[in-house]
Amino acid sequence: MTSDRLRAWQRVPLLVLAGVVTAGGFAPLQWWPLALLGPAAFFWLARGGLEPDGRVSLRVARAGVWRGFLFGLGFYGALVGWIGVLGWFVVPGLVGLMALHTGLVGLGVALVHRLRWWPVWTAACWSLGEWTAARYPFGGFAWGRLAWTTADQPLGGWLGFVGASGVSLLCALVAAAVAHWVERPRLRPSVSEAVVVAIVLAGLGLGRAPALPATGQRVAVGMVQGNVDGTAGPDSLGYARSVTNNHLSETIALMARARTGLDPRPQFVLWPENSTDIDPTVDADTREMITEAQQLSGLPMFIGIVRYGPGPDERQTSGLWWTQQGPGERYDKRNLVPFGEYIPFRDELLPRFPILQQVGAQGVPGTKPGVTSATVAGRTLRVGDIICFELAYDSSVHDVARLDPQLVVVQSNNSTYTFTGQPAQQFQITRVRAMEMRRDVVVATTGSFSGWIDPHGRVLDRTREATAAARTYDVPVRSGVSIGVLVGPWVESAAALVALLAMLTSLVLARRGGRHRVEGSTRNPGGYAGP
Repeated sequence: MTSDRLRAWQRVPLLVLAGVVTAGGFAPLQWWPLALLGPAAFFWLARGGLEPDGRVSLRVARAGVWRGFLFGLGFYGALVGWIGVLGWFVVPGLVGLMALHTGLVGLGVALVHRLRWWPVWTAACWSLGEWTAARYPFGGFAWGRLAWTTADQPLGGWLGFVGASGVSLLCALVAAAVAHWVERPRLRPSVSEAVVVAIVLAGLGLGRAPALPATGQRVAVGMVQGNVDGTAGPDSLGYARSVTNNHLSETIALMARARTGLDPRPQFVLWPENSTDIDPTVDADTREMITEAQQLSGLPMFIGIVRYGPGPDERQTSGLWWTQQGPGERYDKRNLVPFGEYIPFRDELLPRFPILQQVGAQGVPGTKPGVTSATVAGRTLRVGDIICFELAYDSSVHDVARLDPQLVVVQSNNSTYTFTGQPAQQFQITRVRAMEMRRDVVVATTGSFSGWIDPHGRVLDRTREATAAARTYDVPVRSGVSIGVLVGPWVESAAALVALLAMLTSLVLARRGGRHRVEGSTRNPGGYAGP
C-alpha cells in the first residue's frame, strides 16, 4: 500500500496524528507500542516525492521538510505541552523549534526512500534528528528520544549494550521495518525484516543480563522529599525558607522512622535540587537550618542548593556535601535550561522582553563531572550526582558513569510541573538511565516522584506527587562501566554520519542516473529495490 496517492490535504492531519500517537508511547501514558507505530506511520507518510524523471528537486526537499515538521508539531505538542505552565506563549516557541529537527528527519526520509535497504537509512535519519535535537540550539533538548519509551519494552534490554542513543536507532529501525511491510505486505519476511525480528528477540534476552557487579558493600541512603506548597506554575516553589524548613522537618521524620524501626538507620541524608534556594554558605539563617538538620541526624548530608556567584548577578545550581565541619565538596550543574536557568543573549533580550527578569540571576554551568566524595560510615563514599534535566544529556550522565562512582543519585525539583506529564516523563528517563548504566539510582525531588530504581529499571519504591516523604534505601555498591555507556555516543554519531552519506548518495544517484539508477530497475515502478 503506497502513500504516493495521498493528497496534501489528506497527508497533513495524518502526519500530525502520527506525532500525537508517538507521544502516547511516552509517560505518562507509557503505551510503548505507540512509540513504534507512530514513527512507522510517519516514515510511510514521508516517503515518496521524486519527480517523474527521478530527479530530487527543491520541491521534493521542501515536501520532506514540511512533512517532518508537521509530524513534529503533533509529537512535541503532545509531549511537552506541560511547558505551558510557564506561559502559553512558551509552547509554540519550543514546539516549533523542536519540530525543525523532525523536519530534518522528514527531509532524510524523502531522499533515501528509493535506495536499497531504505529502512536502515531511514532509521539513521531519525538518529540524525535526535543528534541535532540533543545539541542545538542552546545545548539542545533531548526530551523526545524514542529510547525513553523502552523501560518496559523488549528493546530496552539493549540499553546496557548500545546506550540510549543506540536503542533509539533500533526503535526507529523497527518502525521503518513496519513501514516497509505496510508498503509491500507479504507473509514471507524479507532479510531486513528477519534481522529486525532477531534484534527484538535478542533484546528480551539481554534484558535479563546481570547488572554491574556488586562489591559486597551497601550504603543506606536517607532520602528526603520535603514537599512544596502550591500546584503547577512558575511560583510553586513558594517561599525559599519554608521549602528548606520542610526538608528539615522531614529529616526529623526520617530519623524518627529509623529510631522506631520502620526503616533502617541511614548513613547519609539526601536532599533534592533546590531544597534551599538561598546560599547556605552566605546566608546565616539558612546555614543554621541545615546545620540543625545535620546535628539532629548526626549524619553527612548531600543537599541541593542555589549558590551565589561566581560573578555578580550569577548563580549555580549545585549538590553540596554538608558535614559536622560544614560545607564540603560540591558539584555544579552542567546542563542548564535556557530561559529557565539562564537567558541566552541576555544583554540583547532582557531589555526587549522584561518578562525574562523572572529567570533571576544568570545561571552559570559547572565544568566538572558530577562525582563528589565524603566520609560516610567511616569510609570514603564516591557519589555520582545527576541534577534534574541533565538526565536527558548523554555527556553529563556518561561522564558520571565513566568515573565509576559507588552510588548514583538524582536530585530534582519538578515542583513547577506538579500534576503535569513532566515528572512522570523524567522518572521514566531515570529508569532508562539506570538500565543503561546497569546501576541502582536513588532519586530525591522536592515534591514529585522520588524513589529507588534498580539496574533493570524496576521501581523498588516511588513516592507520590505533592506529598512529603522520608525513606531509607539500603542500596548495594556496584563497580564498573557498562558497555552501553562506552559505545552509546559513538553509535549515535556513526548513525548520524551514515544518514548524511545516504542522503548525499541519493542526490548523486538521482542526478547521474535518474529514476533508473536510483530504483535499480525501470521494471520496478513501485520504486523499491531493497530486499
